[in-house]
Amino acid sequence: MKIAILDDYQNLARSATDWSALDAQCGITVFHDTLDDPVALATRLAPFDILCVMRERTPIPASLQAQLPNLKLIVTTGKRNDAIDVAAAQARGITVCGTESPSTATPELTFALMLALARGIVPENKSVREGGWQVGLGHDLAGSTLGIIGLGRLGEKVATIAQAFGMNIIAWSENLTSERCAKLGVTLASKQDLLRQSDFITIHQRLSDRTTGLIGADELNLMKPTAFLINTSRGPIVDWQALLVAVEKGQIAGAGIDVYDTEPLPHDHPLRGSNKLLLTPHLGYVTRGTWNVFYGQTVDAITAWLAGKPIRVIPA
Repeated sequence: MKIAILDDYQNLARSATDWSALDAQCGITVFHDTLDDPVALATRLAPFDILCVMRERTPIPASLQAQLPNLKLIVTTGKRNDAIDVAAAQARGITVCGTESPSTATPELTFALMLALARGIVPENKSVREGGWQVGLGHDLAGSTLGIIGLGRLGEKVATIAQAFGMNIIAWSENLTSERCAKLGVTLASKQDLLRQSDFITIHQRLSDRTTGLIGADELNLMKPTAFLINTSRGPIVDWQALLVAVEKGQIAGAGIDVYDTEPLPHDHPLRGSNKLLLTPHLGYVTRGTWNVFYGQTVDAITAWLAGKPIRVIPA
C-alpha cells in the first residue's frame, strides 16, 4: 500500500505520532506543498492507495477521485471535511473516515487575536524593537461587549473564556434560541443589534450557502468605529474586499483574520498590505496537542482498516 500525507506545510506529521507500524508494511510519502492545478494534483496522487488529508487544505471532489484508480481509503483530520465528496467516494467503494477534533485551540487563538488587537501588541512590539516606547492606547476587555456569531461547540468555549475576562456577551446566529443562550449566560441579540453594540465580534460558524458573505459592506457599516472583528472560522464568511475598505477608511478599528478565501494566501494578496489587519496563517487548529490527536488517530485508522477492523466512517 502507498500512503500520501498531504499539505504538511511544516513537516510535522511524521514527528506528531509514531508511524512505525505503517512504515513496516506501507510506503509513505509526505507532500509539503498544496497543488491548485487539478491535472498536476491528479498526476501526483494517482499512484496512492491511501490519502491522509489535513482538513480542507486540498479538496477531494468527485472529479479528482475519478482520476485516482488506486484510491481505497481517505483519512481526514477532524470529524467531517466538506472539501471531500463523501457520496462520490462511497459510490466508488472508497472508504472515508475522520478523527476526533479537539475544540480548545481555536477559541484560544480567538482571544490571542482579540488581546493583540485590543492592546496593540504588534505595533508596541515594533516600537520597542526599533528603540521607541508607547505608541497607542489600549482597549479593555473587561466591561466591553463581545458579540459571538455562532454559539456552537467553539462559540460556547469562547463565551466561557469571555466571562472570565468580565465581558458582556451577546450572540446571534440564524437558528440560535434564547434557551441555548440562557444556558450559557449569554444574551440573545438580533444580527443588527449585535453588530451595532459589540466592541469585539468573533465568528464561529460553518461555511455554507447561508453563511458565505455573511459579513459584507452593509454589516461592517453597522459596526462601531472602535470595534474589532475576529474571524477564525472560514474566509468566505467575510467579504474580504469590503473588510479592507472598512479598515482603511476607519469604519472599524481593525480585524484579526486567520482564514482566507484562498489558502495559502497568495503572495500579492491585497490583505497583506494593510497595517489595520492582524493576519495569521490559519493557525486555529495548529497546535502540538491537536496534531498529536489528528495524526495519532490517522495512524490508528489506517492500521485498523488494513486489519479489517471498524473505523470512524464519515457518512455521506
